[in-house]
Amino acid sequence: MPEITTSDGVRLHYLEAGVPTGRPVVLVAGFKAAATTWKPQSTALAKAGYRVIALDRRGHGSSPVGPDGAHTMDRHGADIADAIAALSLQDATVVGQSMGGNSVWAMVAAGRSDGIRDIVIVDQTPKMLNSDDWTFGFYGYDATNADTYFATGIPDPGRHPLRTKGPVRIARLLSALDLKAAKAGFTAAELELLHDHAKRDWRPAIGAASVPVLFVAGRESEFWPCEHAAAAASLARSGSSAVVEKAGHATNLEQPKAFNDGLLRWLAR
Repeated sequence: MPEITTSDGVRLHYLEAGVPTGRPVVLVAGFKAAATTWKPQSTALAKAGYRVIALDRRGHGSSPVGPDGAHTMDRHGADIADAIAALSLQDATVVGQSMGGNSVWAMVAAGRSDGIRDIVIVDQTPKMLNSDDWTFGFYGYDATNADTYFATGIPDPGRHPLRTKGPVRIARLLSALDLKAAKAGFTAAELELLHDHAKRDWRPAIGAASVPVLFVAGRESEFWPCEHAAAAASLARSGSSAVVEKAGHATNLEQPKAFNDGLLRWLAR
């Protein structure tokens, strides 16, 4: 697997597919997810003539965890920017799913948007903590439990449980996720990163973005109301939103055709 070296010396692995001279699309997966989970999108994008780069963030997939003190969203954002720079990408579309989406905002917030054409965020609210001015956060997470809600991992809000998805959607999830390679529980580094993720507010970064942004939500997201996509799009200088029907948080995996069709339309606009 090819790799790039970040500014702090961590070697991040990535997968590449498609046309080497095609317009680049960078895919950034969510928490505890590997680059391989983008296979349904990599195949469709490669067939359409794009150059596809699926990045394993540090501590995810085949990439090492890296040094202590670097388990933050800011560092993950810097890693994406380092990858884009190392690969000399220009006119790139960056697609971030779940935590991968807010890692993109960490990159934008640091002013490192060189080489980026536009951004796609997949079922990730920019602010997880619910408040009077933002009611599209993680279900049940607010100021009363801000320091404890994610202390041991990701809580189950009890919305849209797996059994309600039906056999086809469940099969798609199982096919995309390497359950044998997945490690049970959460490491100290993962919990540190998750806590930072939960506390951050990326709404100012959305407003500062100078490129168009598409926010995609799953109608049946397990973690937050799908209206987060339209609310986030309203914060952007050039924002659009879409809701994928019969899809949960893993929107691109549960409904790959609908997601891919929408992504390809966005890329071709």
